[in-house]
Amino acid sequence: APGERELVLGGWNATGCVVPGVSLVGLFEERVGCVPDAVAVVFGSVVLSYGEFGVRVRRLARLLMGLGVGPESLVGVAVGRSVELVVGIYAVLEAGGGYVPVDVDQPVERVEYVLGVAAPVLVLSTSVDRVGLPGSVVVVELDVVDVSGFSGEPISDGERLGVLRGENPAYVMFTSGSTGRPKGVVVSHAGIVNRLLWMQGEYGLGSDDVVLLKTPVTFDVSVWELFWPLLVGARLVVAEPGGHRDPAYLVDVIVGNGVTTAHFVPSMLAVFTAEPAVARCVSVRRVFASGEALSASVASRMRGLVPGVRVHNLYGPTEASVDVTFHEVTDADVVGVPIGVPVWNTQVFVLDGWLRPVPVGVVGELYVGGVQLARGYRGRVDLTADRFVANPFGCGSRLYRTGDRVRWLSGGELEYVGRVDFQVKLRGQRVELGEIEAVLLRYGGVAQAVVVLRGGSGGEFVVGYVVPECGVVVEGLAVVEWVAGVLPGYMVPSVVVVLDELPVTVNGKLDRKALPEP
Repeated sequence: APGERELVLGGWNATGCVVPGVSLVGLFEERVGCVPDAVAVVFGSVVLSYGEFGVRVRRLARLLMGLGVGPESLVGVAVGRSVELVVGIYAVLEAGGGYVPVDVDQPVERVEYVLGVAAPVLVLSTSVDRVGLPGSVVVVELDVVDVSGFSGEPISDGERLGVLRGENPAYVMFTSGSTGRPKGVVVSHAGIVNRLLWMQGEYGLGSDDVVLLKTPVTFDVSVWELFWPLLVGARLVVAEPGGHRDPAYLVDVIVGNGVTTAHFVPSMLAVFTAEPAVARCVSVRRVFASGEALSASVASRMRGLVPGVRVHNLYGPTEASVDVTFHEVTDADVVGVPIGVPVWNTQVFVLDGWLRPVPVGVVGELYVGGVQLARGYRGRVDLTADRFVANPFGCGSRLYRTGDRVRWLSGGELEYVGRVDFQVKLRGQRVELGEIEAVLLRYGGVAQAVVVLRGGSGGEFVVGYVVPECGVVVEGLAVVEWVAGVLPGYMVPSVVVVLDELPVTVNGKLDRKALPEP
């Protein structure tokens, strides 16, 4: 209907907001000048004020500039989670470059591929971390290099190799590709600044706030953990390497540092909330979840464990500056948790296969437009053209095709249904695996659920995997029988496997390939 079309294309996408044309560097320097004596970064016993941190960043940046780093150039960062990591990333940006996080624990072949595509001017590392790097790259060892001879004063655009502009890359994040080769997503300063200033406008971090950096820097959630606190005068607490996988350690670091703001991938939030000591985390005010579908039971458990904590469900692809929609969990979210409404200067469209908007309540593919769209994939013009398409609703602009299936809810929020690739044909019927997962989560005592298709050449069958809530016994056969009373026969899992925990990747996301055979 015409009225509904206007609503889904215009009314629910009225997100215009004036954002100053600044870079991450400008925002950070402004804060250093305002609160030089406030604590900026904490890592174990190491504490740096804004002034001290700023001096370290600028000195290293001047070294990098002398080595040819400036706007449009890239620098690899292969450093374990530490103060050096944070200083290194900020210094790359201060010099005008974009940073490329590199995980040296990954196979050598993958590291070589990432560096080959990114073609960085050099790689920041340490004498320990550089072991996993190919010998062909120029490496600056942060634990060895002496930058004391460089000035720690603010750097002007005149000093840089070029003027730093909003369209210049802030970072290149490599994500897994369907071809098996990682894709380097190039995100600009303008895109990530919009994302961070929206976050500050929406959630109002204050100088008394403490943000935990625990996400691996190869995962884009780390971007807001790294930059949001230091753009507003708050404190950044850096978790130990590997600490993001240890609930007991996380409780200790949260309690010991008075952390107020933290992010969890839903899989890890389920593990974290099973830790009884989480009730000690009374300083926590905001918990953000993204990267996977957030179950209502896990969100509810977090809200029940820490009085007053607010749980926020965020959604977004790396190709659109981390997050593009948001929703605060409420008591009304009992069956599922919506992914919410679009952030500033961002449009979200639910379209059919012919790029036409679908009615409210009908499932379609999510397309994203606006200032947060990435420039594209580094060195992959073909892939960029395939995923970033012309916007049929806006002259000269682009949309990113997410591959996610969603629907509009009547109140103007989006509900996540599943991946386009997780929609399968089974015995001639179209089956949405995410729909089966949602039903499994409604079974009493189930904390997490995953559904996959097993078998092949006509003999495919659905397998469910569930993780019970702490202290609850769940029988797989009983779950199958219960689901048979809720879903059509062709959608009922042939078997439900009960696991102690779901396998996760290094980023804390569900690792479907590691699920055991039934």
